Amino acid sequence: MDFKADHFSLFEMNRVFRLDLTDLDSRYRDIQAQVHPDRFVNTGEAERRLSMQWATHANEAYQTLKKPLARATYMLHLAGHDIQAESNTAMPTDFLIEQMEWREAVMEARQGRDHHELEHLHNRLRADINSRYEELGELLDGSGDFTAATDRVRRLLFLEKLLHEIDDALASLEE
Repeated sequence: MDFKADHFSLFEMNRVFRLDLTDLDSRYRDIQAQVHPDRFVNTGEAERRLSMQWATHANEAYQTLKKPLARATYMLHLAGHDIQAESNTAMPTDFLIEQMEWREAVMEARQGRDHHELEHLHNRLRADINSRYEELGELLDGSGDFTAATDRVRRLLFLEKLLHEIDDALASLEE
């Protein structure tokens, strides 16, 4: 195994957004079975340290590839496209207005302790996010339009954050 290999190469998978997650899980378990520190308890310090490094590297790679937003960001990084999440917050006006409307609806449902409405918002947003991931998959795997994919990833960062806010609001109502 090569520490310099990208995450896809580590798992011997094609560099695609639309990964077979069951296959990824299986390959991850295979690698962990080979490098897990428990297998090296009776070896020298250097071998134990190396196994820990490999186990950590495999875990980080797996965590990146199993999550679609992290996987897309990583693919863009490999292609030389920085999403500039921290430095570029400019978004089209229609997207920003849509975000404000979503946030208002979440705030109203949260303040009104309307569990049903929060679940409805969650389901609508999840469906929207899923369709955007489908579009992102086509941009990354199909057309190779990394510039448009970068824009979609930046938008998905906003939407995923909003989904977490809805989930937090639902959890607070259940307490």
